[in-house]
Amino acid sequence: MSAEDLRVLFCGINPGLMSAATGHHFARPGNRFWPVLHASGFTPRQLRPEEERELLTYGLGITNVVARATARAEELSAEEYREGGRLLAEKAGRLRPRWLAVVGVTAYRVAFEDRTARIGPQERLIGGARVWVLPNPSGLNARWTPQTLAEEYRRLCAAAREAGG
Repeated sequence: MSAEDLRVLFCGINPGLMSAATGHHFARPGNRFWPVLHASGFTPRQLRPEEERELLTYGLGITNVVARATARAEELSAEEYREGGRLLAEKAGRLRPRWLAVVGVTAYRVAFEDRTARIGPQERLIGGARVWVLPNPSGLNARWTPQTLAEEYRRLCAAAREAGG
């Protein structure tokens, strides 16, 4: 499996300071991405951030909308999001994942100038990929419990399997 055979390309908002320091996505202890990825059925066991390359063996990839690291996503400008969205569309066009999963509805709304987007599948294609907006797994997003996060991620997992992968 290579980056050109992806079922789902997960796209975080931007690296937090811990992720920037370690070089691994969703590296902050307490971030729920890795537990939720496993609980939703994407991976057979819970991976650690430093094992992110194993995602490729499951047809999964990971990237960010914006490359610049910040303590909080609120530190990013709308222009950074829009430029990140443009670059993400190019990346999706190059890699051709079946699904592009943007982790964070606000990031998606700003990056792709879609103020009415909601969590779930979107009508538009980005770089030829179908789009699913997922809730942000950050512990700061207390509105979503580990269980409700896993339920939403599981919906995407099922759709990705139905789509032949």
